[in-house]
Amino acid sequence: MKAVRVWDVPIRLFHWLLVLSIIGLFTTGKVGGNWMQWHERIGYFVLGLILFRVIWGVVGSYHARFVNFVRGPKTILSYMKTVTKKDAAHYLGHNPMGALSVLGILLVVGFQAVSGLFADDDIMLRGPYAAAVGGDWSGLITKLHKWNSDLILILAGIHVAAILYYVLVKKDTLIKPMFTGKKPRIDGQIGADMSENTRPYWVFIIVLLLVAALVYLVVGRIFLPSV
Repeated sequence: MKAVRVWDVPIRLFHWLLVLSIIGLFTTGKVGGNWMQWHERIGYFVLGLILFRVIWGVVGSYHARFVNFVRGPKTILSYMKTVTKKDAAHYLGHNPMGALSVLGILLVVGFQAVSGLFADDDIMLRGPYAAAVGGDWSGLITKLHKWNSDLILILAGIHVAAILYYVLVKKDTLIKPMFTGKKPRIDGQIGADMSENTRPYWVFIIVLLLVAALVYLVVGRIFLPSV
């Protein structure tokens, strides 16, 4: 089987940086104390990661773009019915259920990053926009922020379990390609070789600069300067 390019460097960096960031957020959140300053910093970094992934999902390489891996309900249900069978469709990039996992993680982690901007634990940490929404709303958002952290754990567990199922049962390597960017090409596999649909690095740099500027403006309370 010929190995073809699937995941570009930006996607691989995003994936592993998000994994490390989530671990960092949970660790600093549990330890508390002065580590909450790092919790805040990592939260801003995660906000930047999510913004980057959303933008790269529009302008990035073939398998990074949402339009190329997010499927409709009919395709998703059809794949779910056959996922345990040998004749299930093979996808070079994200399969329909994997696409749901990506969207789910982006949604809950994105909510966690945004809600942190409005949260206030009354002890060590106060988001830059907590005062803008008032004590009652900030208190509610803080509770949702804490509850959502449990949802992140659940989704992360499901994500890891799904990967292990594909690797151990379906013999579909998913971990190595996220390091190397390459995946074995199987006959009948759905999806194009990324080398035919890649993006130059200057596009990546422009997106990085745009995301850095947006996060800087958000953290600097440029949208509510009087708060």
